[in-house]
Amino acid sequence: MSSDEQHSGEASTKPRIPKTASSVHDVTAEKPPFGSRFLTDEADVWSQNAWDHVPPPTDQDEVISAALNRQKSAPVPEEKKQKYNEKPAKHWDNFYKANASNFFRNRKWLHLEFPELKAAAEPHAGPMVIAEIGCGAGNAVFPLLSANQNPHLSLKAYDYSSHAVKLVQNNPLYLSPPLGTIEAAVWDLTSSELPPGLDTESVDILTLVFVMSALHPQEWAHAVSNIHKLLKPGGLVLMRDYGRYDLTQLRFKGGRLLDDNFYIRGDKTRVYFFELDELALLFTGSPAPAGSKANNTVRIVEETDEHQSDSDPTSRSTPLTPPEMSRNSSPGHATPTLAEMEKSLSSLSMDASERAPQKTGAVHPVLIHDCPLKDRHPLFSIEQLGVDRRLIVNRKRQLKMYRVWMQGKFRKL
Repeated sequence: MSSDEQHSGEASTKPRIPKTASSVHDVTAEKPPFGSRFLTDEADVWSQNAWDHVPPPTDQDEVISAALNRQKSAPVPEEKKQKYNEKPAKHWDNFYKANASNFFRNRKWLHLEFPELKAAAEPHAGPMVIAEIGCGAGNAVFPLLSANQNPHLSLKAYDYSSHAVKLVQNNPLYLSPPLGTIEAAVWDLTSSELPPGLDTESVDILTLVFVMSALHPQEWAHAVSNIHKLLKPGGLVLMRDYGRYDLTQLRFKGGRLLDDNFYIRGDKTRVYFFELDELALLFTGSPAPAGSKANNTVRIVEETDEHQSDSDPTSRSTPLTPPEMSRNSSPGHATPTLAEMEKSLSSLSMDASERAPQKTGAVHPVLIHDCPLKDRHPLFSIEQLGVDRRLIVNRKRQLKMYRVWMQGKFRKL
């Protein structure tokens, strides 16, 4: 029996410890959240399906460089880019027609990451309006509705895929909600009109779970403007999305790259991979707090099975990093300041950009040069902004997969 097989056999006897804390290492916190279990011995790595707050493996820079060079050598042809960007809702319609409501697991992890949702569903929370933008088949809104104990809770669910909205409207919980009310409708976050059933400044909490990444970077500013219009003064945005150099970004092959960090999937849906500074600039007009400028070596906590899945159509994947990942983790590179990013963008020659991989932390130019929101910021303050770095372990196949997600809570000013 090999050492890996022996470790796997030993791991199977270890009891599972339920997850009791958020996965996110908040950039404003000195330490990661407390309450789960920590990986203290590499021999235990196969004992669980996932470990949180994992710094990049030692060879990650090489993996990133090879993947980006491969993608940039064969981008989406210019003549096809417009076609992919013309009717994004159509491609999501096709996705939901093909997958119905069986593709994504219910997001039962929301109560850990966003306890504000649980608080709004408490019996004496009072009148509350929660709007989920990009509701899909209802995998977030229905767990919330099922657990709701607040008779005055009003749930609003919107998606620009008409087929997704039909799936929500045909759900038994929608037809007969146990408590509170729910309404679903077709609405595009980048629309010039507000969604049906909502007025300006009528929403207490607005959720964006893997939504902003589906938009073209040119649409981000208008989307944030609509979010600001919908929220009451002091209203809260809860968002989670894909992080820069996540496994799924590095797995893209030739013919998928639309723009830097922006891709077209095989089903024609789009996805962008964010950096912390991009989200901070988008919602507040300023770079992320200093706590996000380095990947600190932090404690690693265990993840439960149902928490692994997100709305990533490519999540059933194989790793880019070898199984014999080093025990010692690299601290990573510092994220450049906004001034450094501007200088970097202006000084890079075409030849240099073709040869070198994109620098970690680079910000999309749309957020630096003439951003439509520039004169209106700050629109929001940051209540939380952090990174969820997770090692997903396939114990059966002895594979390790490195995932990166961004998470933020923004309060309307």
